Amino acid sequence: MKKPRLVVVGSSNTDMIVKLARLPRPGETLLGGKFITAAGGKGANQAVGAARAGGAVTFVARVGRDLFGEEALQGFVREGIDINLVARDPSHPSGVALIFVAQDGENSIAVAGGANGSLSPADIRRARSAIAKADVLLMQLETPLVTVAAAAAWAAARGVRVILNPAPAQPLPDSLLRRVSLLTPNETEAELLTGVRVKDERSAARAAACLRAKGVGTVIITLGAQGAWVADAAGQQRVPGFKVKAVDTTAAGDIFNGALAVALGEGRPLATAVRFANAAAALSVTKLGAQPSAPSRRAIEQLLSKDSS
Repeated sequence: MKKPRLVVVGSSNTDMIVKLARLPRPGETLLGGKFITAAGGKGANQAVGAARAGGAVTFVARVGRDLFGEEALQGFVREGIDINLVARDPSHPSGVALIFVAQDGENSIAVAGGANGSLSPADIRRARSAIAKADVLLMQLETPLVTVAAAAAWAAARGVRVILNPAPAQPLPDSLLRRVSLLTPNETEAELLTGVRVKDERSAARAAACLRAKGVGTVIITLGAQGAWVADAAGQQRVPGFKVKAVDTTAAGDIFNGALAVALGEGRPLATAVRFANAAAALSVTKLGAQPSAPSRRAIEQLLSKDSS
């Protein structure tokens, strides 16, 4: 099977991770356990997740002219990702994220965006040819919204499928939503965008219907271990998740989106593509770190095969 061509526009960070028994309360200092650094950033996580899942990925991003930026670029090359559109920013450092991970896998994250904040519509203009040739454009919101909107407009005008993961959560204009083929919020992000608190299938259906009314073609609300709620013109349904022991939920949404883009780029039916993405996300939470947790294509297919047997 020919690899689908994917363009990912987004952020690249270096994650600094501390394992704790639980997340600290405001003003509280906890003595932590294991400390690691790992490659991260929602855009880079999506790009790596998509590459390991079987996509031919071009990454559009900015990193600093520093050690973190150099290490990030080397990592992308090892994953087979095209980095010709990753710029070295002369004025801003590479992004970093400080992450606490509790024993139950929950996390708390603070990000200093650095060069990610200078990704601009000019970078999108340089990427126009790659985007126009892509099967899927995949984005998130760790770079300026004006840049995300410029990429979505260019892709939509050329019939390229646009997947937007609206994270970190923020309000989005209807003009952008109308250009999004698939929107993939989690429960918190769906609530911010619609005002509907997502706590069960009925409320997920209301939130999805609200987003579709704003012009989004397909809405996929990720529900953690419960899978994902999928709504399009054909109807609504929940695609179940997979039962695993969570170690670290960091980047599970990013891995879900990368795998989803690959499956859709391969022409899989929507529900089948979401199941593929659910499997990738489930595998990711069984390992510590963002990009280190992205599973291989073989591992995803093994889980799918095991679950169906």
